[in-house]
Amino acid sequence: MLRTASRLLLLTATLAVATESIRAETPDEQLRANADAAAHSSGSADGRPTLADLKTIGRERSRFNDFAAGNDQPGESPRKTETRQANLAQFESTIKPLLEQNCLDCHGPDTVEGNVRIDTLDPNLLTGGDTDWWSEIFAAITKGEMPPPDAGEFSDDERRLLVDWLSGELQTASIVRRRSGGHSAFRRMTRYEYNYALQDLFGVPWDFARDLPPEPHSEEGFENSSDVLHLSVTHFETYHRIARNTLDRVTATGDKPTTRYWGIAMKDAAQREWAKQDKQINELKEKWTDDPEKLTVELEELQKTFRQPPRGAYYKDLSSGRTAKAEWRYHGARYAFAPSEQRAAFPDPDDCVAILPNGMGTRLIVELGNQLPDEGTMRVTVRASRVNTMGDGFPSLQLLFGWQASNEGRALLRVSSEDTPVTAGPDQPQIIQWDVPLGEIYPRNSVRKTSPMGVTPSPSEYIRLVNSSASSSEIQIDFVHVAAPVYDQWPSQSHQRIFTATEDSSDELAAARTSIAAFMTRAWRRPISDAEIDRKLELFVAMRPQCDSFEEAVVEVLATVLSSPQFLYVWNTSNAQTSNESTDGPPIDAHALANRLSLFLWCSIPDQELLTLADAGQLTDSGILASQVQRMLDDPRSERFSKHFVDQWLDMQLLDFLNFKQHLPGFDPLLKEAMQHEPVALFDQMLQDNASVLDFIHCDYAMVNERLAGHYGLSGVYGNHFRRVSLDEGFRRGGLLTQAGLLSMNSDWPDSHPLKRAIWLLESVLGDPPPPPPPAVPQIDLADPEIAKMTLKERIEDHRNHAACMSCHSKIDPWGIAFENYDALGKWRDEVRGKPIDASSELFNHQTLEGMDGLKRFLLLNRQDQFVRAMVSKLATYALGRPLAFSDRAEIDAITARVRRNGDGLRTAVEAIVQSELFRSM
Repeated sequence: MLRTASRLLLLTATLAVATESIRAETPDEQLRANADAAAHSSGSADGRPTLADLKTIGRERSRFNDFAAGNDQPGESPRKTETRQANLAQFESTIKPLLEQNCLDCHGPDTVEGNVRIDTLDPNLLTGGDTDWWSEIFAAITKGEMPPPDAGEFSDDERRLLVDWLSGELQTASIVRRRSGGHSAFRRMTRYEYNYALQDLFGVPWDFARDLPPEPHSEEGFENSSDVLHLSVTHFETYHRIARNTLDRVTATGDKPTTRYWGIAMKDAAQREWAKQDKQINELKEKWTDDPEKLTVELEELQKTFRQPPRGAYYKDLSSGRTAKAEWRYHGARYAFAPSEQRAAFPDPDDCVAILPNGMGTRLIVELGNQLPDEGTMRVTVRASRVNTMGDGFPSLQLLFGWQASNEGRALLRVSSEDTPVTAGPDQPQIIQWDVPLGEIYPRNSVRKTSPMGVTPSPSEYIRLVNSSASSSEIQIDFVHVAAPVYDQWPSQSHQRIFTATEDSSDELAAARTSIAAFMTRAWRRPISDAEIDRKLELFVAMRPQCDSFEEAVVEVLATVLSSPQFLYVWNTSNAQTSNESTDGPPIDAHALANRLSLFLWCSIPDQELLTLADAGQLTDSGILASQVQRMLDDPRSERFSKHFVDQWLDMQLLDFLNFKQHLPGFDPLLKEAMQHEPVALFDQMLQDNASVLDFIHCDYAMVNERLAGHYGLSGVYGNHFRRVSLDEGFRRGGLLTQAGLLSMNSDWPDSHPLKRAIWLLESVLGDPPPPPPPAVPQIDLADPEIAKMTLKERIEDHRNHAACMSCHSKIDPWGIAFENYDALGKWRDEVRGKPIDASSELFNHQTLEGMDGLKRFLLLNRQDQFVRAMVSKLATYALGRPLAFSDRAEIDAITARVRRNGDGLRTAVEAIVQSELFRSM
């Protein structure tokens, strides 16, 4: 029954609560609670409270309402714990007899279920070694798992005595143990933190971490956990190589590179196709030169075919209606356009345009030859409009980059970060511009410098324009302009971040000191001592004779700055000048706080404002810290937090590696992208709105784009951008549990998988992972014809009847069966192979769940505290960059209480964590 102690902080236990609100619900009590709930609300059409009503009712019943006698501030639990003693007298007089009477049959000397004997546990939680087991017992009791329903039930008075004693002892033990010492979160940066840190240092959106190995995941599912982030020799060598290459790319010396320009009018591109048609016309004229009447008929038929739009992208003369397919072949360089060193001006709009129907298979290729440089920005500018202006939706445009050297060698990559809506009509076309870092495109055509144009393998490269709209639409383009490399200022902005224009070039040592000191302060995120700067200047002096320029010598020094543990590692230095008498652990200093905060909310290093506040000692002020949290969450960089926390919290790598085309030929890859982004979009929207975290369980809106809306059966949603869409009551969506991507990644193609979905719900959402399966578990035998004709629910029930499977499956299966109306792609279904779906199930405590609606109702009415505390625990684990321990338990409860008493907002939860002693101390 009881799980391993290593899962401790993911359990549902909450402490110091009112007894009546913490005890487990029996089915009869649940019925009374439901009736109570109905009396509190206007209810839905069937007389039951709505899911929105249940959020309010469940919050009113929260065990945290009376937490610590109304104290809802994290870190403000009773401080004078040093004088407290374990309440062993009450244990001996009341608790021990109670446990002996109710628990020893299953957890005593004769029978040891769950590998625990109640009679041998040390009752001294303050100093004993069995706090993990007592925590598990507390969780099992509060969830109604102990005693088992069929083995009797505690009376109300018995449960009150046991819960009061356990909650008080666990609370006190956690506080005492936290005061005995802090926790180290010393670790290196993750690859994504390292990448963002370099992006923010140099102001360029490049992928610096491409060559770094993937990160391992901690037991809690996080990549930024100190127990998995170590630095190997291979890591160090890669970091140094990346630093050196990065500094070469972001610094610029010498003359500004020459920019080449391509100006391609569609009338010029179409001329090749018109020439083919003209050849057909001339052939007809020669063939029927002696029969004018036949010639007229044949010419009319031929020209009629010219006016029929071909499949895919095509050219069209708007004045005559003439069309021709936009052909392209790689050999011979027949489609390549030559560049010029003079900028091509945009001509007046022309009647000859290229038409792009929607669909990733359509293509309009503009071949640029082999003149694109290795580095610098390629600026692509397109004049475009939508063909049909009558509909409600707008088409979207993507930019791809590719090459084809031979039949076997080719590459095609999307280089536009976002799809661009084409909103303008033909009368007033719009200008669309993309800036593409050429150094970030990989792979490039490897023969572009060795093979001449016109031969095979072809050295040429091209851009490709794609109408990425979900619905039928057309885009017309009449002119494309390309320039590369483009530098809006020289030296580049990234160069000027390192070398200031005010430096005295006649005194290289002074100039080097200025540049190196400024860079070290930003990179190491703290004040730099004169001794540290002097050591770097010694290296500069040693390197200068070996370098061709001043800048090159400085770059060599800065590469060591970026390769230093001072940059690569996350430090949590304590503030030795602050008294420790009133805190739970030694507080970290202001610069460590700035670093922890920026890694939490931006996945990167602090900006100048945070460093300035830290320098002035003001960041530790609670009011200023609160304002900085709001500023940082309002900054676009907080989208990094949404992405990486959600991906790790929900274990979305399962979806990343899912190959839909393996199961669904012709599956739209952009639908998978939408599935991947949906939970991140929901989290980000809730973060900006400070919406209740209970919206993750259910909300009356969804974050969708056109593709996802179509998948869900929502109408009136157009375009590839995500937006908030209201849902009608009973629409069967809303929250995380019904999102298609999360359902798909927990499926077993071609069918759903209740066990995967249940385990994911328990682990990721409720923070209550089930135990691992025992060895030699029998598999479901699909070769048995009797089993093969069963429904999935019937197979699971048959499997559960095995003695080796019953104990685990009875606590897992009901949660997963509630998802059964959603197929392997997350679509709603009422039947499978002609049989109606039965998504009803019974929990371990005999509570019935009627499908997804019943699951949401149960969670909102009975498990709000469990979910909110699990959410706080996940956020805190991510924020601290280390696993939580038993000694953190009291602080997690205090933070959860503050969140619950202040409306459960997601921003509220983030700020409560940042303001807590847990976040602000070692």
